[in-house]
Amino acid sequence: MWLRYEEAVKDPYATLGVAKNASAEEIKKAYRKLAKKLHPDVNPGDKKAEERFKDVSGAFEVIGDPKKRALYDEFGEVALSHGFDEEKAKKFREYQRAASAAGGGGGFGGFEGFSGRGFDPSEFGDLGSMFGDLFTQRQGARRRAAQRAAGDDIEAAIEVDLRDAVLGAEREITLQRPEVCPECKGSGAKPGTKPQRCPQCGGSGEVKVAGGLMRATCPRCQGSGEIKEPCPRCGGEGTVLETARLRVKIPPGVETGSRVRLAGQGSPGERGAETGDLYLRITVRPHPTVRVDGRDLSLDLPITVAEALEGAEVTAPTFEGPVKLKIPPGSQSGRRLRLRGRGLPALRSGSTGAPRGDLYVVLQIVLPPDSPKARAAVDELQKLYPPDVRQNVRL
Repeated sequence: MWLRYEEAVKDPYATLGVAKNASAEEIKKAYRKLAKKLHPDVNPGDKKAEERFKDVSGAFEVIGDPKKRALYDEFGEVALSHGFDEEKAKKFREYQRAASAAGGGGGFGGFEGFSGRGFDPSEFGDLGSMFGDLFTQRQGARRRAAQRAAGDDIEAAIEVDLRDAVLGAEREITLQRPEVCPECKGSGAKPGTKPQRCPQCGGSGEVKVAGGLMRATCPRCQGSGEIKEPCPRCGGEGTVLETARLRVKIPPGVETGSRVRLAGQGSPGERGAETGDLYLRITVRPHPTVRVDGRDLSLDLPITVAEALEGAEVTAPTFEGPVKLKIPPGSQSGRRLRLRGRGLPALRSGSTGAPRGDLYVVLQIVLPPDSPKARAAVDELQKLYPPDVRQNVRL
């Protein structure tokens, strides 16, 4: 098997907007400019920009590589097909030239009439198997064109509180998403009209590419062989944008950057094919008092001087509710006390077995409000300190 052509390849020069004789530096410059403009991080949720970014990246992968560019310039898009064999392609070119010189026209016909004219087909290898492979691939292209395309996945952004990330939550979201066009019922054709034979491919669903070397899916009718008068409501797309309100479940353990999949809530497929999925891109809002470090959380807890010196049992808040916490005698500000398993759970921890994070309570000694009595008490307390409490601080 010498090539497997799966879909029509877009002209990489046109995709990058450069001339065919452009220098390597011009190609690189054009790619960088387009990639920066179309990058998904710059255009979140923009499907068209995402597709264009893929096209631009694919184009640069071809003509940004000197060897691939040379093959494309010589053989066209067939050189980009999986399994392309440069040597066999060159042999086939030689065969076409030899057949033409011998009076065979260089087509895909048989070898009759060539004997005695200095032309020996056996010199060009097993061309029969080569043509058989082309035929098989062409039939596969027809089958793929007839298949119904599944709906696209869509993405929506949602902000949640840290409490929701720890405990999970249910939220209502509103978003714009494609729905089946009520006018044409998803067919894309104007109601009451009949499809016509595609003038570009003559109804075959295929067009010649690479100088007639092989065939590809017709870009005008997408392999259907038919052209429809577009529906005035959806412009032939078969879908229209509608506002949808959904109740969604936020699983415990989400973090900023997490993506939650809602199966079957994306774009509808063609002619009843499978619907795409909706992905929620999560952003966790910063909490006013709780800090996040991976799956661990930390919280500053105020305590009195007496509680720090003598020790005490105090109440500390957690997202599941208040808990009792013992403060050891002689605790200083900044001491961390761990509440095991009170942090963020791991997303899908049931399958990963990852442990839940911890909550660290950071003790902070607070002074009483300023008053004569407080100052007198501080004067007495000051007498208990060593002469220099900072004597061991060194850099």
